[in-house]
Amino acid sequence: MNRPPARIGDPLSAVDTPALIIDLDAFEYNLRRLPESLIGKPVRVRPHAKTHKSPIIALKQIELGAIGVCCQKVSEAEALVYGGVKDVLVSNEIIGAQKLERLAALAKLVRIGVCVDDAQNVRDLALVASHQNAKLDVYVEIDVGTSRCGVTPGEPAVALAQAISASKHLHFAGLHAYHGAAQHQRTHAARSANIHAACEHATATRQALQGAGLDCPIITGAGTGTYLFEAASKVYNEIQPGSYIFMDADYGRNHSEDGVAVADFRQSLFVWATVMSRPAADRAVVDAGLKALSVDSGMPLVADLRGVEYARASDEHGVLMIKDSETKLALGEKIRLTPGHCDPTVNMHDWYVGVRKGIVEQLWPISARGALF
Repeated sequence: MNRPPARIGDPLSAVDTPALIIDLDAFEYNLRRLPESLIGKPVRVRPHAKTHKSPIIALKQIELGAIGVCCQKVSEAEALVYGGVKDVLVSNEIIGAQKLERLAALAKLVRIGVCVDDAQNVRDLALVASHQNAKLDVYVEIDVGTSRCGVTPGEPAVALAQAISASKHLHFAGLHAYHGAAQHQRTHAARSANIHAACEHATATRQALQGAGLDCPIITGAGTGTYLFEAASKVYNEIQPGSYIFMDADYGRNHSEDGVAVADFRQSLFVWATVMSRPAADRAVVDAGLKALSVDSGMPLVADLRGVEYARASDEHGVLMIKDSETKLALGEKIRLTPGHCDPTVNMHDWYVGVRKGIVEQLWPISARGALF
C-alpha cells in the first residue's frame, strides 16, 4: 500500500494526489543558499532533520558542509543513522528506559548527542550508557525565552554539566540554547531582540561554567527565522536551521529589516491536489484536507492562481473559495498548495516527488515519517 504517487519520467500532470511535491530547482537553490549566506561567519551548520525526515536530504546537506544533523526523536535518529548519517544530535530530552537503550545502541555505531534539563535524566543516561559501554555527547538545554524545555540559565545549568562530567560514559558537549518562539516573530526588530536576549543567557551560562572549571565547547541553536542573528553573535558556534530547504506560508509572513517579506529562500515544497468537486461557481473542493497538510499555522495558500482562497479543511477535503470570476477551475484540474507549516505536513506523506521543468525526476521515501517515539 506504500506505493509512490508517480513514476520517474512522468509529467507532473500524471502525479496522483494528494502528493508532496518538491520543486527541485528551488530546493537545490535553498541547499546552496544557506552555506553561501554563512561565508565568513565562524559557525558550523547542523541542519534540523525534523523538517525533512530523510537521510537522502540529510546527506545532501552534509555534502555541502554540514557537520551532521539534528532530530527530535530516537526513531528519527535511527532512520537517519541507518540511512548513512554519522553524526546526529537529538535536540530534545529523551525519557524512558526503552528509548534510552535504543539511543545508547546508536551511540555505539555513530556520534550521538542528546539534550538534558534534569538531573535524574542524566543519571538514567549514565546508567544505560555504562551498561552498553557507549559514549554519549550530552548538552544542557537552557531556556532562553521559549518557556518550553530547558533549565534556568546560569548555576542550574552548571550543576547539570557537573553531573554529566562525573560520568565516564557521558561527555559534556555544551549548551543547547534554541529560541523557538523567535522564529516566527514577524519583524526583524522583534527577532533580533529575542536572539540578543538569548545570547545574554547563553553567555552568562558559559561564564558560570568556566567559573566552575568546565569548558563549554559548543553553544548550539537557531532556526530558519533567526539563524543569521546567531551566526553573527560570536556567542553561538553551531546553528540548526531546518525549514530553509522547503519554506512554508508561515515563514513567508516574516519580514526583513526594511519591512518586505524575507526572500532568502524559495518555496520548494507543495502539496499537489485535485479538484474533486465543483458544486458552485464560487466554490471548489480539492482532495487535500487535514490528512494531507497541517493547518496549525494557518490554511495553505493556493499557488499559481489569483483570487482563490483555501478557506477550510476537513479530513479529506479542502474547500476553495473563488473570488475572481476570471479564474476557472475544472473538475479534475490539479493545483499546487503551499502548506502553512512544512514540518508536520511532511510527516503526513510517505514520498517526496521531485519535479524539474514539469517532469518527475526523483522519488525519495520519507524514511522517518511517523517516527514519533
